[in-house]
Amino acid sequence: MSSLEQTLSIIKPDAVERNLENKIKSFFTEKNLKILKSKKIKISKDEASEFYKVHQTKPFYDALCTYLSSGPIIVMILEGENAVLKNRELMGATDPSKAEEGTLRKMYGISIDKNSVHGSDSVENAKTEIGFFFK
Repeated sequence: MSSLEQTLSIIKPDAVERNLENKIKSFFTEKNLKILKSKKIKISKDEASEFYKVHQTKPFYDALCTYLSSGPIIVMILEGENAVLKNRELMGATDPSKAEEGTLRKMYGISIDKNSVHGSDSVENAKTEIGFFFK
C-alpha cells in the first residue's frame, strides 16, 4: 500500500559549503521525490538544539547542534510515494563509510558527523520537522 507523503530533508553545512545543493536536489527529483519548498537558512545553536531535541540524551547531541548551526543549510519539503522511507534509502547509513554505493551519504558524506543530509525518520517526525522550518 503506497501513499503520498511529505518528509523534511536538510542539506547540511558540509554539503552547502561544497556547493552540492543542485546535485543533491537533482538526485531527489530523478528518484521521483518532488521538492515542494526549499529555502537556504542559517540557524542558531539554540534553534538546532530545539530541532534535535529528540537526541538530547545522546553523547553526540552537543556536537550535532554545533555542527548544524555552523553554516547555511538548505531545508526542503520532499513529496512522493512513501517519501519518508524513500528519502532514508536515498540518504544511506548515517556513517558514510557504511552507506551503500549510490546513496547520498556514500557519495558526499565526509564523516558520521558531516554526513551531508538529514531526513525525517517517521511520518510523525516529518510533520513536526516540516512545521519547525516551514511555519
